[in-house]
Amino acid sequence: MSRRCLRITVTATFPANFLVNFIQKQAKKLDLEGTAQRDDTDEQKVRIAVCGEGDALDDFIDVLYTGAKGFELHELEVEPFLKDKEFRHVFRVIE
Repeated sequence: MSRRCLRITVTATFPANFLVNFIQKQAKKLDLEGTAQRDDTDEQKVRIAVCGEGDALDDFIDVLYTGAKGFELHELEVEPFLKDKEFRHVFRVIE
């Protein structure tokens, strides 16, 4: 299986600590690396840069679509990108 990287923009109504409690937990579970950060201009948007094996990335997107309790998805944008920095095999939340 080949590694690839995606930029994902999630627009949703999020509960408190959503980035750590949901996104980071799911990324670690799927052995993905990257970052997640709330958008500075729109608190309903989260920008995710994520890299990993193709199947794990597909599973991660599926989890974002199905969501969790208290999380209402409005829009999900996914686009491929070339990794421009080293994530060092860790998924970080940038606060």
